[in-house]
Amino acid sequence: MREPSILLITGIMASGKSTVAQALAERLPRSAHLRGDVFRRMIVNGRAEMEADFTDAAFEQLRMRYQLAADAADTYCRAGFTVVYQDIILGSVLREVADRLRTNHPLYVVVLCPSPDVVARREAGRGKVGYTSWTPAELDRELRMNTPRLGLWLDTSTLSVEQTVDAILARVDEAAV
Repeated sequence: MREPSILLITGIMASGKSTVAQALAERLPRSAHLRGDVFRRMIVNGRAEMEADFTDAAFEQLRMRYQLAADAADTYCRAGFTVVYQDIILGSVLREVADRLRTNHPLYVVVLCPSPDVVARREAGRGKVGYTSWTPAELDRELRMNTPRLGLWLDTSTLSVEQTVDAILARVDEAAV
């Protein structure tokens, strides 16, 4: 992996993105963990949520979130940091985000794709609730059927966080986009 660069970790809710991204960033010598959801949470009033029947406003806010994250990732990279950026980026939008991210720096994309059953168990054990209008099976179907096969796709159903990070680092060349 060339440094500085951007390592995008994506997948459905409760696939392990935050935990894996933090552990991965901790293993890199000069790194930043960029959590895309922070840009959604910054909207105090007027936020439109990405529910199953999302509105045009929700999709525009999602695109704004991706743009803000790309700008932040670029800023960190220009300062010499490798960015581990994690967010839920599904469907054809993954290619758009990847194109935006790789304009100035090397980009690596890792898609975490544990089985929907594993995701449901993880969701049940979390302190937060992510699934309200979607089910893990519905989001998994969107991921597997409509998301372009960019980068490294990892079935992490039976992997620990450490094993997942080891696999990413060992196979990072497969993640180059």
